[in-house]
Amino acid sequence: MALIDFILHIDDHLITIVNQFGGWTYLILFAIIFIETGLVIFPFLPGDSLIFAASAMAANPQYGLNIWVIYAVVAIAAIVGDTVNYEIGAWSTRTGEKHAWFNKLINQNNRLAAEKFFERHGPITIVVGRFIPFIRTFVPFISGGSKMHYGHFITYNILGGLLWTGLFTIIGFFFGNIPFVKDHFSMIVIAIILVSVVPIAIVALKKKLTLKKEFH
Repeated sequence: MALIDFILHIDDHLITIVNQFGGWTYLILFAIIFIETGLVIFPFLPGDSLIFAASAMAANPQYGLNIWVIYAVVAIAAIVGDTVNYEIGAWSTRTGEKHAWFNKLINQNNRLAAEKFFERHGPITIVVGRFIPFIRTFVPFISGGSKMHYGHFITYNILGGLLWTGLFTIIGFFFGNIPFVKDHFSMIVIAIILVSVVPIAIVALKKKLTLKKEFH
């Protein structure tokens, strides 16, 4: 419940963080984005809404946050996070049964969804997956596990990281302080999450329809 409250009211919690930690807020932003993208066992952290809320605060001078610093911090965190996740995936494949306990920490349903998404769309999934909660955490892990060439991975990783963080930075900075958005922030967060999972729903629906056709 505490996590849900943090996600839905992340704007209020972020204000508290800024008031208490000042310039250290950038490090906290880095840590949260890095953990969400870099550690496969933490796919539930609110990356999208966090970037959106922080960027909205940067548009308000009273909080003393710089939008360019925010963008640089979250972009680097996202890229480094995915790189670490890739290495974890490669390590997991190399060690195999030696570390079976590690697989028990991973949500297998989310992992399977990401694998199917990856199989369907190929390397571009590293870019597209950035915009989909849960999927973005598992895609680099799967990329490393499937032994994707690192040169290909890092190219898509950088592109996806810059686009994902850039989009939510821009949207938050220019639209986050609109009265309607501020008054209905929780609903906006839910809308961001719902819109983000639409691609998964479409893929699942297409697969279901394909299976029905095969059986008929």
